[in-house]
Amino acid sequence: MKIAYLDCFSGISGDMFIGALLDAGLSFEDLDQKIQALPFDSFHLEMKREARSQIFGTRFVVKTEGQEQVPRNLEVIRNIIRKGSLSSGVKDKSIGIFEELASVEGKIHNKPPEEVHFHEVGAVDSIIDIVGTVYGLERLGVTSLFVSPLPLGSGFVETAHGKIPIPAPATTALLEGVPVYDSGTYHEMVTPTGAALVKELATSFGPMPPMVVEKIGYGVGKRDLSDRPNLVRILIGNMQTEGQVDTVVILEANIDDTSPEWLGFLMDRLFDAGALDVVFCPVQMKKNRPGIQIQVMGRPDQKDMLMEIFFRESSTLGIRFRYTQRMVLQRSVAEVESPWGKIKVKKVLERDGSPFFLPEYEACREVALKTNRPLREIFYWVIGLNKGK
Repeated sequence: MKIAYLDCFSGISGDMFIGALLDAGLSFEDLDQKIQALPFDSFHLEMKREARSQIFGTRFVVKTEGQEQVPRNLEVIRNIIRKGSLSSGVKDKSIGIFEELASVEGKIHNKPPEEVHFHEVGAVDSIIDIVGTVYGLERLGVTSLFVSPLPLGSGFVETAHGKIPIPAPATTALLEGVPVYDSGTYHEMVTPTGAALVKELATSFGPMPPMVVEKIGYGVGKRDLSDRPNLVRILIGNMQTEGQVDTVVILEANIDDTSPEWLGFLMDRLFDAGALDVVFCPVQMKKNRPGIQIQVMGRPDQKDMLMEIFFRESSTLGIRFRYTQRMVLQRSVAEVESPWGKIKVKKVLERDGSPFFLPEYEACREVALKTNRPLREIFYWVIGLNKGK
């Protein structure tokens, strides 16, 4: 499986993303041919070899020949993308990115998404940046994109709406659930276009997954920054294992003053809300008090919801959280013939691709109750399916 890791040590923008893809081997001629089919007038594309801190990469530029950029609403942008000679996958993903942008802009400006008029993001270069990036990933055969935590800048920037804070409100809204940190730089490090691309296209955020690197590309940004090279780096290669790597959020708290009955209810509520796992561990706390460490695992986009339940249903006054990665083996539900009829089991693929079966508790319990046989007998029969592998 071909994957890519986007190393955003200097932030991310749409033109930097395309520049990195071009630097990693995307054909400029192929990209130009696809983009020229979009119904725009008087524009052309350029790629330049430039350096930042003596590291050379590719800078991608859209020239609009001085024409005034008109605001466009969501339906206009949909029609522009649909008229291009792109695959249905590229069209659908590109439109999905603009729909997410319209949703967050609508909330910020108190308008329905369809009534939002894009200014900077609706300009020709921004539309090309989004469509071109989606096309580039497809053309290079990248099936999963992993992205580093994002550095955010500070200060203010002038827009069509006036002076707004950095990160822009749309950028901040788009990055909900994404790991970020303060870069200490008074510049816009993550643009709304860049935020929309990584939020919608990333499989997960965090450290680089195990991979065999085949190509490396550097996308060059517009500025010369004093504290770092204004580049984004992409590494493209193959996943080193057959397991799936994803990012999860871990919530933790230690408590010593909650009823065990409340803890049981808290666990039920967290699982009902979609938590991936909930663990209670005995700990010895300050003043030699016995207590419980509660650890909750969820998807990054579940952080706020799970944290709200955590606070509401426990006595904790503070919750630690962090983002980490896990590798999980591929698994699915299968049905097999047993001495007691068909039974559901877990089919798991080892890292070398070979399958093995695990008992599914509820299915085994149902058979045990129906046949009045010991539960362990049903479990051992399922485990016995793996003999002779």
